[in-house]
Amino acid sequence: MSEHYDLGKAGETLAANYLKKEGYEILGRNLFFKKAELDIVARKGNDLVFVEVKTRTKGSLMSPEQAVDWKKQKMIIAGAADYVEQSDYDLDARFDIITVVVNGSDSQIEHIEGAFYPSI
Repeated sequence: MSEHYDLGKAGETLAANYLKKEGYEILGRNLFFKKAELDIVARKGNDLVFVEVKTRTKGSLMSPEQAVDWKKQKMIIAGAADYVEQSDYDLDARFDIITVVVNGSDSQIEHIEGAFYPSI
């Protein structure tokens, strides 16, 4: 596997562990619906949370959250709609971003709740 792939998977594991510590129930990871990948689907209270995880090394030119552009958001929203359609959950949906910045053996996690919304 490539170093980039390994970094991304490590970031997703850190993000899932962070969410568990914060009281979220992880419902799925790396779920595919058509062309959309949902990194993490979680539940907390009455919220069904679709989490996009972006991992970068310290000093990267682009911040992790900048990589979640409107095109990426549109794909995540479409994937989330398919997920909701196929599940039995009747919960409010929310779209979050978790950024993981790795600096050697240290990592910094930022959780951006309600980072984007479906357009009407």
